[in-house]
Amino acid sequence: MSPKNAIKGRGAQLNVPNRFFELSHEMRDDFLEYCQKEGEQADKNKTRYIEVFPKTIVNKVKSPDVGMAYSMNAYQGCEHGCIYCYARNTHEFWGYSAGLDFERRILVKKDAPNLLEAHLKKKSWKAHPIVMSGNTDCYQPAEQKYRITRQCLEVFLKYKHPVGIITKNSRILDDLDILKGLAKHNLIGVNISITSLSEDTRRVLEPRTATIKKRLETVKILSENGIPVNVMIAPIIPSINSHEILPLAKAASNNGALSIGHTIVRLNGAIGEIFTDWIKKTMPDRSEKVLHQIESCHGGTLNDSRYGARMRGEGKIAEQINNLVKLAKLQYFKNKVMSKLNCDLHEPYKQGQLKLF
Repeated sequence: MSPKNAIKGRGAQLNVPNRFFELSHEMRDDFLEYCQKEGEQADKNKTRYIEVFPKTIVNKVKSPDVGMAYSMNAYQGCEHGCIYCYARNTHEFWGYSAGLDFERRILVKKDAPNLLEAHLKKKSWKAHPIVMSGNTDCYQPAEQKYRITRQCLEVFLKYKHPVGIITKNSRILDDLDILKGLAKHNLIGVNISITSLSEDTRRVLEPRTATIKKRLETVKILSENGIPVNVMIAPIIPSINSHEILPLAKAASNNGALSIGHTIVRLNGAIGEIFTDWIKKTMPDRSEKVLHQIESCHGGTLNDSRYGARMRGEGKIAEQINNLVKLAKLQYFKNKVMSKLNCDLHEPYKQGQLKLF
């Protein structure tokens, strides 16, 4: 499915222009041009980890249709390379491209655990689930080196604060000990993203993610250890994985998942160009069909930004997808439920210490 000249191990095959620089900045490539003239390879396709120093780590989520009120991201950019990822556009705010830069320039927030602790100690803060990976995966390859996610989970456990996780990486099992501690108090909910049961599809859609087998095993192990798991069948892409909804739901349920969620793909901002370039190179025989079907779900365009409609789509194809998901829930999750996380145990550290006197 991949062309011979594809950049191996990456989803995007190009760097699109940064929309914030197009009009007001001139981008210079003098160094890269010099390297090429001297016979050196200017781009070796290596991932760079870049430390950044934000002042805060917990973000208020203003979008009403994403299912979370607060999120935090230990990393910006994601080496998983999922071609459809909605978070690609956020890399432009940091001065990078939503294309290859998003996968190869990973911003690391080493102070995230301290920032999180400071936030949870605020007297004004009232406990509410904070979702790790609202933007980029907290268990991407960088976590193996920096362990920032693990440190943050230790903070959540210390302060008995509810936390949600979204990931498609089996590396989450490295923190099973902490997750079990959180689960004892109903403080953790995990969302595992599984978009296909086909490894061929997974390799081109999500080139640096865990295999489907490992993800299903992760769902099973977490569930067996009392950690509630929701499987995200997202995004559903017409004519790529839309035919897998029922078997995906069955596999998720059989491995212990308590629920499933879904979205229909939308290619917002620069992602439309990145995805179009990618599919014409990797699936030339059906690229036009897929693109037209995506457009049919969003009123004739690749993207719909309207809250409520953007995640579920409109039109006949979107209706068929949404009905299949409803059927899957009835058939495989009828007597299952994800319980709400416990927000009653958390209290700021200082107040807790005062109770000793």
